[in-house]
Amino acid sequence: MSSIDFDIEEEVKTGEDIGSESVRDLMVYNDDFNTFDHVINTLVKVCKHDIHQAEQCTFLIHYKGKCSVKKGIYEELKPMREGITEAGIKASIV
Repeated sequence: MSSIDFDIEEEVKTGEDIGSESVRDLMVYNDDFNTFDHVINTLVKVCKHDIHQAEQCTFLIHYKGKCSVKKGIYEELKPMREGITEAGIKASIV
């Protein structure tokens, strides 16, 4: 039998490579202040949800305490988070 040499290269992603390009969630949280209609209208306006999607997210926010309303890279989600928080609704990018 002959000896076979293998060259193995492994690509490893570092935290710097992943950074802001990784897919994140725009999370919206329940509170005791905002009405269903306000949250629904905000999701339609800011996240471009259709009315049914916004309603479903709003019910999840109410009953589960939070809901991921959008997925994307940080740069895409940041203006949406700002629009939601400007409307008085708690949101974060996780």
